Amino acid sequence: MTQYFLTMPHDTADEPTMESMQEMDPAELEAIIAAVDGFNTALTESGAWVTAGGLMPPSTAITVDATAGEAKRIPGPFVEAPQYVGGFWIIDVADEEAALGWAERCSAAVQSRIEVRALQERPE
Repeated sequence: MTQYFLTMPHDTADEPTMESMQEMDPAELEAIIAAVDGFNTALTESGAWVTAGGLMPPSTAITVDATAGEAKRIPGPFVEAPQYVGGFWIIDVADEEAALGWAERCSAAVQSRIEVRALQERPE
């Protein structure tokens, strides 16, 4: 089994949060939440679920740099980008094809593109 990181992009200009999602059409928001709950339930029931979460926007980030000895805390993300990872799932499945199948279901549920990447395995 291999673990895969499924990520959902957000536009930096929008920086959506759970609070800002309340501005969506209530029926549309309810449908997306139900679809994501169904997706998460299916992952759990299949045994593929490891963890998932939504991330706060980059504007809330603090970058820590201790590479020169003394730690510095720098407000903001470590890199400026037009998009960022807004949410993620880590799944444990047999192979890439299985991960891509889950990503297709995830994309349909969240109504967003999903990036799929395998986690590196510890060297033996």
